[in-house]
Amino acid sequence: MGKFWKLVDKVIKESDVLLLLLDARLVEETMNPEVEDKVEDSEKPLIYVITKCDLVDKDIVEKYKKNLKPCVFISAKKHLGTKILRDRILIEAEKAGIKNYNTINVGVLGYPNVGKSSLINAMKGKKSAPTSIISGYTKNLQMIRIHKRIMLMDTPGVIPYSETDYIKHALIGTIDFNQIREADIVVIKLMERYSGMIEYFYGVDTQKDKEETIKEIALKRGILRKGGEPDITKTAKTIIRDWQTGKIN
Repeated sequence: MGKFWKLVDKVIKESDVLLLLLDARLVEETMNPEVEDKVEDSEKPLIYVITKCDLVDKDIVEKYKKNLKPCVFISAKKHLGTKILRDRILIEAEKAGIKNYNTINVGVLGYPNVGKSSLINAMKGKKSAPTSIISGYTKNLQMIRIHKRIMLMDTPGVIPYSETDYIKHALIGTIDFNQIREADIVVIKLMERYSGMIEYFYGVDTQKDKEETIKEIALKRGILRKGGEPDITKTAKTIIRDWQTGKIN
């Protein structure tokens, strides 16, 4: 992780404008105070880019429009907001006094698996940055031109040094679903946070006992051990995979 932080410092130093990507479903959880502090110290413009906006209700979008400025909402999957973001980059660059630069270098920062490479591909209009559902897939600094005046610098995702919240990291996709320990506990937390959403997606009844709900999903999906018993761990990891990849919304 130390190597990745050195790359982040390099990107901030070499950028004219910075983007901090946040997951629309977990905006507070994907804020990165250490990155924000570094950008603030650099005195360079910071744009909050809230990704996966197609996965949340409009009222959530409106809430963060008021609280985070400047911010742009993006759906890389549906190619929503990419022109708005390009325009905002040019505006912030001009406000910072760099309007005459032939190329504006834009650093892309955020947690692992928050959607940086998908955003770059959407803005470029074709596949440029490698993407994967495996957390931390981007390993090195990549330079991609997405406009005649805008060059994006993609970096590996970074986690604040002091942060050890395992369940949070599982929910935001920092930990790949295959590597999650106690996946059933993570799913129960997800069910508690988003009441009825998991049950609706899998077509099962909402119950007070969330472990029974996981068992019902296992039985409905045929995720069973030998002897026909529901496989709780495998089912929980399947639910987390569907959450991390944006299938559940």
